[in-house]
Amino acid sequence: MNAKWIRNTVLAAVAIAGCAAAKTSGVPVSDDEITKKIQHEIRMYPRYSIFDDVKFRVQGGSVSLLGEVSQPYKKAELGRILANVDGVTAVDNELKVAPLSDFDDRLRRQIATAIYRDPVLSRYGAGTLPSIHILVDNGRVTLEGVVDNEMAKNIAGIRASGNLSFGEVTNNLQVEKAQPKVKK
Repeated sequence: MNAKWIRNTVLAAVAIAGCAAAKTSGVPVSDDEITKKIQHEIRMYPRYSIFDDVKFRVQGGSVSLLGEVSQPYKKAELGRILANVDGVTAVDNELKVAPLSDFDDRLRRQIATAIYRDPVLSRYGAGTLPSIHILVDNGRVTLEGVVDNEMAKNIAGIRASGNLSFGEVTNNLQVEKAQPKVKK
């Protein structure tokens, strides 16, 4: 009986060691590889929405999380998930959590509806993660993300502003650089 217990304990230890070795294979992971893995993890995070904007920096395996999320649990979960990415040595979680407010929640929904129902902007709502993010902090609105042209950026700002009874909209939308047309 004692020999059976020792054998099972040794097998369990070998299995645990094998799992640990699979995660950290001893092969150095470049910052570019870590960046790709982190982008993937953020996109796959099921609670990431248009009301969150997560950015990050990777330097020497150390990750700095930046941006804003709408709920405290999102900050904690993202920090834990990204700490387990192969090659990550440390996570500095500087994500800001927007104040929890029914007024801000209502304003987020109104602005999202105004933006994504606009015929020019509706295509930005397609897919699993729309490209225009709406951040609201005590009634102050910030638009983050990427659009195809300056007109779309301006229309998004106008749609967001139309839902404010006070305050203003900070329009940080980036215009994607157009690909040069190839002459035949």
